[in-house]
This record gives sequence, structure tokens and C-alpha cells, in this order.
Amino acid sequence: MTDSPTPAGSPVRSAVVLGGSLAGLLAARALVEFADRVTVVERDVLPDGPEPRRNLPQARHVHLLWSGGARAVEELVPGVGELLLGAGAHRLAVTTDMVALSPQGWFRRWPESHHVFLCGRDLLDATVRARILDDDRIELVEHTEVLGLEGTDEAVTGVRIRGADGSRRTLHADLVVDATGRASRTPQWLRELGLPEPARRDVDSGLAYASRIYRAPEAARHGFPVVNVQADPRGGGPGRAGVLLPIEDGRWLVTLSGTRGGEPPTDSAEFIRFAREELRHPVIADLLAGAEPLTDISFTRTTTNRRHYYERMPAWPENFAVLGDALAAYNPIYGHGMSVAAQSAVALRDVIRRQGWGTPGLSGRVQKAVARPVAAAWDLATGQDVFYPGATENGPTLRERAVAAYVGRLMRTATGNGRIARRVTDVTSLERGPEVLLTPGVLLAAAIGPLKPPLSGPPLLPQEWKAAE
Repeated sequence: MTDSPTPAGSPVRSAVVLGGSLAGLLAARALVEFADRVTVVERDVLPDGPEPRRNLPQARHVHLLWSGGARAVEELVPGVGELLLGAGAHRLAVTTDMVALSPQGWFRRWPESHHVFLCGRDLLDATVRARILDDDRIELVEHTEVLGLEGTDEAVTGVRIRGADGSRRTLHADLVVDATGRASRTPQWLRELGLPEPARRDVDSGLAYASRIYRAPEAARHGFPVVNVQADPRGGGPGRAGVLLPIEDGRWLVTLSGTRGGEPPTDSAEFIRFAREELRHPVIADLLAGAEPLTDISFTRTTTNRRHYYERMPAWPENFAVLGDALAAYNPIYGHGMSVAAQSAVALRDVIRRQGWGTPGLSGRVQKAVARPVAAAWDLATGQDVFYPGATENGPTLRERAVAAYVGRLMRTATGNGRIARRVTDVTSLERGPEVLLTPGVLLAAAIGPLKPPLSGPPLLPQEWKAAE
């Protein structure tokens, strides 16, 4: 798939994207609308198919693509949703196909408001990667380390790289995008250009993840809901949670998590005991009684919420942008990282469409635009995590306490009010901004509270319990 050749005499437009994971590849796809050549620089060698890749520890744990992110991916890579479904991914309705215990109680399974795509991260990445790299304008340079940016404090002109054989060279570019993830060295690179470090905030609940894949009972391999037992950050102790996700090939991906002092185990017997005795309800352990473990337990502590406020810097170099986890990384339990990366790539494309390639101030406008989807996901993640002991140096801010109190009231209302549940999922699905939760009707509903009595247990249907036996 190629565009028509560049007219004779026209300068060749080039872009370099640092990082070949989902955020980087979607950014590359967004840029081919404007650039004649996009080079993706990746430190690993990417697999040809849905296989594990190095330096992506979170890939072994729960992932989902909220409908707000799925729409953004589809906008950039048309047809990818059908490809995922054809490969075995699931499209489940929110909240119809969800069994979730919030800190305020069990949610009802209301009629569909939004949806999620569920599959293993390896399958998702491989499907998107194959479509994007099947474009002659995008070149993947693998097993290559980025040494730094080329340019000045006013404008970036390229990147310095080192290949697997030790050779060094400079890739010149009209635009450089950092999508290198949590390990991003942009703060250091900016210092080297003579710019100040950006403001940064970390919210670290000390969360650890332990995950395992199971073969679901045969009758539960199709049409089974997500099961989610959430932690209660106001419970006075460590927050312990568990999620069961149906993924491709009749499997369940199960992730158990716990904050400082309540970390999940890596031992098989203890894994089930934790699910039964440490979570706020034993439903996940009950369901696993009829499932067959297929993998060892994967464990990680890479869960800190970290946000760089590049959009607030008084000066920002031309021809440079930062997206994905390199800009803001979230506790993965909320499942927003991939969706924000996709929406940020769309924002990158839209700003260039409006302003024009190479327009003065373009990079600063891009950085402000991508901050919008980041801010929504950041508030959702840190609004819970900030209340765990030691998560921040000074504890929750006054704003965070006020927001959390209102959101808690709203979530309690959503357990027994379908209209408010829809408004909440408007935001959690990243389909709409948080302003929809501040309309007069929503404020009044939150003041009144739930219209239906609380559920006494998980709203699994009798046939779902039977299928899981």
C-alpha cells in the first residue's frame, strides 16, 4: 500500500517514531498521511506473529481496549476490529457482560452503553502491527538503541542511534515522536538540549500483579462475562483485587493484584487461596475451580502512575512530540493505556491536519492536544490509587479528596440507577469527557442516590454458574 510518488522537486517529508509498541505504531500510522517516509526505531526485535516480546512485562497481565480506544484504532487502521474478532478476540457489552464489585457494591448488568475488546496483548499487538507495517512508507528499524536527540533547545532535527553491531548514525527528520514507554529518556534529552525538566507527578500505590492463563470449562468458552472484584482504597488496609477476562481460544486471563503489604503470591496453591480469602468476594476462586491452569504465574511491580506535564513547559522544541506511556503511564488495572495511546495518535493527526505540516508552534499544539485524553485517564486512575498509604509524598490533594468523594457518591448511585451507570461508563470507556458527570441531572441523581436496592451477590446468571462448573 503506497501513495503516489512525491512530485519532482518537492522536499521529502520524514518522521521518526521512537518505539515500536502499540503507541509508536499508531503514531506512525497517523503520520503517513503527511510524511513520505516514517521510520520506527525499536530496541527489540519484534515477533512476526502473536508471540511474547521482550521489555513489555505488562503484556502478561489484564488488558482491554475500551470502546473509546477501539474507535480511535479503527479510525487509524480500518478493519482491525473485524480482524481481531476473526482471530478469536471478544467484543463484550458494557455493563451487560460485566460482573463487577465496586467499593460501593455490585453493579447491575445494565443494557449495553459501550463495549470492550478482549484478547491477549500479543494477539492485539500482532494484528495491529501487521496492518500498519504493510505500508511501504513505514520502515521498521529493529534492535537499535536511541542515544539522544539531535538539534537545539528551539528545534529537534533528528535522533542519534546505535545499531546492534555498535555502529552509530543520525536519522534526520522533520518530526520526531517519542513513544518509548515508561523507560522514556525525554527528560534527560531535554536537559541535554538546554531545556528545563518538566513537572512530573508519581502516584505509586505499591501495587503488584500476578497473572495466569486458564483453559475455561468447555461450556464457558463463549459468551462468558468479565468478572472484576475491585479493591476498596478506603478500606484501611492493602487494596486487593482480581479480574477474570475471557480471551481468545477458550481461555481466561486472571490477574490478582495487591498494594503494599497485600501483594499477590506467585505460588499456584496460594494463588487460588488469595483469590478466595483475600479478595472482597470469592467469586473468581469459585469460577477457577472448574478451569485448567495453562501457564506459570507472571509477576510484576511496574504499576506506578507517572505523568510528565510537557504541555505546561514554557518552551517546547519544534519538531518533537511525546505520546503513550512516555507521556503518562497508568496503573494497568484500569485498562486505559492502550485506549489513550490510540486517542493520542488521532489527536496528533488531527492537529497536523488543522495546522499544517511544519507550521511554527505545531509541536506545542500537539503536546497540548494529547494531554486531553491523558488527563481523563489520569484522573480515573489516580483518583483511587492516591488514597493508599505511601502512594504520594504528601497524600491526596484537596481537589483529589473532593473529586473522590463525589465520584464515590456517583458510583454508589450507579449500582442502582441505569442512567447514571451509563454516564459513568461514558467516561470510563473514554467516549466522553468527565464534564458529563457534572450536569444538573447527574448532580441531582448523585444527591438522591441509587433507585434500586443493593445486590447481595455477584449477578452471574444461573447458566453462567453452571457453565463454569
